[in-house]
Amino acid sequence: MSEEDDYGLSPEKEVKTITPPPIDYLPPRPKNYQPKIGLIGTGGISDFHLKAYKTCGWDVVALHNRTKSKAEEKRESFFPDAVVTDSYEEILKNSEIDVVDITPHPEDRIPIVRAALEEGKHVLSQKPFVLDLEVGQELVDLADSKGVKFAVNQNGRWAPHFSYIRNAIKQDLIGTVVSVDLSLQWDQTWITGIESFENIHHLILYDFAVHWFDITNCFMRGHDPVSVYANAVQFKDQKFTPPAIASAIVNYPEGQATMSFNSHTLLGEEDVTTVVGTKGTLRSRGPGLNDQPLMEVYTEEGECKVPLEGNWFENGFQGTMGELLCAIEEDRDPENSARDNLNSLALCFAGIKSADTQEVVKPGEVRKIEG
Repeated sequence: MSEEDDYGLSPEKEVKTITPPPIDYLPPRPKNYQPKIGLIGTGGISDFHLKAYKTCGWDVVALHNRTKSKAEEKRESFFPDAVVTDSYEEILKNSEIDVVDITPHPEDRIPIVRAALEEGKHVLSQKPFVLDLEVGQELVDLADSKGVKFAVNQNGRWAPHFSYIRNAIKQDLIGTVVSVDLSLQWDQTWITGIESFENIHHLILYDFAVHWFDITNCFMRGHDPVSVYANAVQFKDQKFTPPAIASAIVNYPEGQATMSFNSHTLLGEEDVTTVVGTKGTLRSRGPGLNDQPLMEVYTEEGECKVPLEGNWFENGFQGTMGELLCAIEEDRDPENSARDNLNSLALCFAGIKSADTQEVVKPGEVRKIEG
């Protein structure tokens, strides 16, 4: 083969299989701390919260919903000894409860979060944390002044593939991260006709991709983003109203993250995550975000494929609360702190603004969005 024929081909390398590196990616659990937990808001998402807490043996002693019968349903399914109330103030005034998990939508949630912090409760807030970064900073400062821990339920951080990559980067397995590529093609047409989803214009970049902006923030920690360019596309034959296709590029001084989303993939669904560092590459792929069976590891020492335990919806909800409890026990900031999540939201807000204006936006310039 001539040199011309070799053009564009990578040089042949000897493949060496290595033992999977020891990466602790499973959800954390406190050693001894077993607080009483109150759950405020028992909507549909609360099933995942309560299932996780029951699996881990954590003590949920109070459940709240404005419609008391909805909280009673959850009590019967998960924690039959829990107190049920339609007044969240009753939970916040209960001195035996140390930790509250607050799940309503942002407009309703923010006053509850503020009241919980004022009462000296440790808080796990549902995502998106806030719709206004100034309000978010105010709440972070309030938590600091009260000496309590404040975390956000960015459960994707403990999806097995994301958690493996996040912790491998922390252990310097692949050196300095220079590129993150997130490519998803999935079928979300089940939302067709559901008003609460149909009315979210940026269903993909906001309601969905907030997880991917957040994990990008984690993978690129230590790098300050300089710009975001995003796009959202609606096509005439799609089954639901919001744009079904979206993309985003986040630029850093010495790196880049790209995201590509197609939520209308009726055939051939796939979810691929590739993170390249100066000393190696990590890649996960599967038919969906909840089904990522293997992690591909490529390092200077060799390569391997690591079977991953668990899935996003189990590990994720165990991880967010488990990390908060560990942070309380160890008196440190949780990995999923509200303070850190403000950086993720700055990326997301910039992406939404960019998609609306078709302009490059600097993260942090957009301080608030409409819910």
